[in-house]
Amino acid sequence: MSTHALRRATTSMPIPPLAGGTTGPAALRPLIDTVLTALHDGARRRDGPLPAGGPDTVTPQLRTALRPVIPDQGTGAHHALTTLIGALTEGAADPADPLCAAHLHTPPLALAAAADLAASALNPSMDSWDQAPAASALEADLTTALAAEVYPHRTAPDALVTTGGTEANQLALLLARERHGPVQTVSGANAHHSITRAAWLLGLPAPLTIPAPTGVMDLTALDDTLTRLHERPGGTPVLVTATAGTTDTGQIDPLAEIAALCATHGAELHIDAAYGGPLLFSPTHRNKVHGLDRAHSVTLDLHKLGWQPASAGILAVPHHHHLDALHHHAPYLNADDDTEAGLPDLLGRSLRTTRRPDALKIAVTLQALGRTGLADLIDRTCAAAHQLADLVIKTPAIDLYDHPTISTVLFRPTDATDHTIATIRRTLLTRGHAVLGRTRANGRLWLKATLLNPHTTPHDLRELLDLVTHLATEISENTEISDTAETTEGSTPR
Repeated sequence: MSTHALRRATTSMPIPPLAGGTTGPAALRPLIDTVLTALHDGARRRDGPLPAGGPDTVTPQLRTALRPVIPDQGTGAHHALTTLIGALTEGAADPADPLCAAHLHTPPLALAAAADLAASALNPSMDSWDQAPAASALEADLTTALAAEVYPHRTAPDALVTTGGTEANQLALLLARERHGPVQTVSGANAHHSITRAAWLLGLPAPLTIPAPTGVMDLTALDDTLTRLHERPGGTPVLVTATAGTTDTGQIDPLAEIAALCATHGAELHIDAAYGGPLLFSPTHRNKVHGLDRAHSVTLDLHKLGWQPASAGILAVPHHHHLDALHHHAPYLNADDDTEAGLPDLLGRSLRTTRRPDALKIAVTLQALGRTGLADLIDRTCAAAHQLADLVIKTPAIDLYDHPTISTVLFRPTDATDHTIATIRRTLLTRGHAVLGRTRANGRLWLKATLLNPHTTPHDLRELLDLVTHLATEISENTEISDTAETTEGSTPR
């Protein structure tokens, strides 16, 4: 570009302000106000847990707001924020609505979202100290504290911040492989799909699957499998992966008993506690994860039962040396003389290079709420799940799968077919009335409510069940009318 053209370009358009520095907050303040207004107006237009109409309605609406994706002339900051954030909010599945209860999809706390704004504005990159001086110290202290919650009796536990349970599980298998070579993974039929995927990605043998006929790993079958593996000539390094909070039912494997079997057979143990791990903070519920501290590694995920914006995963280990295998050297980020001079080496804290300071929002939440505040949120959420189960029991037209272990409740209209169950769920989605999950247990399809909203009331739960029962009746009546019409048509001569 010529000097004249460059001068014309730099004088014809203002340079957009930056988020950081001393001028950043003043630039952000009116933009944040625009964002908050767009969030409010979009939610009001949606008026429910998700938009009505299904993909055929939602997608065109979003694309209308988005087009053109890259205009020749920009529309300006406030117009772009109003248009796109408003459209995204109007078309969102909102986990803050009590009837949005399908998945481990938490409604984030406002204070955690506010902390995340600061992380975005400051934009520390957690791959070298000179990009994140204070953030690296904050992350180190936070991970040490969280590791101590998992391993309270160990002298030097440590933890890594991950993108979630999937990355944490993959890191656990990777560390086991680096300790022992190609380990044989053994997991329950109830295990998260990320275990099998991690074994594939790491070139490990496919996991051996232990039956879970009651929803948790069968101890006798595990004992038999470990015995066979132990008796193989030459021995086979084994990593058992247990689950503390399954995605389907929320059940927790018998952790202490599994740890004892692993010790007997010389196997290592990883526990995927992405869902159930935060129960450690609740005096009422921490006994459900007894035995967690006997694992060689533990996955936690605070963007589930921790009310954090994604991502907020954790992998905890009983000693910081267990993470040594992750060390990586890149001279422009962790030169040897810099490390020797005392600059912290961050590359061994993740498989990623550039990564956000997700520790900030977690630390803000823990500081703001303390143990008692977080325990209260957990206890309220678990109590709501038991209230829902009690309501199901009192509703003659609905069957309960089992009382919840954490906050997942399975139920289904009595005598409904699996086709009807699937139709109920999709109809609730299409009408924008509720977001429920689905899972198969005991050979049947069940509706799944995963409650993570501590503001949920008994009225909300009653409304959810009423929607299901009314829709089951509607589908049944329509089916009877359709069957009658087909019978009449079939008996009429042509």
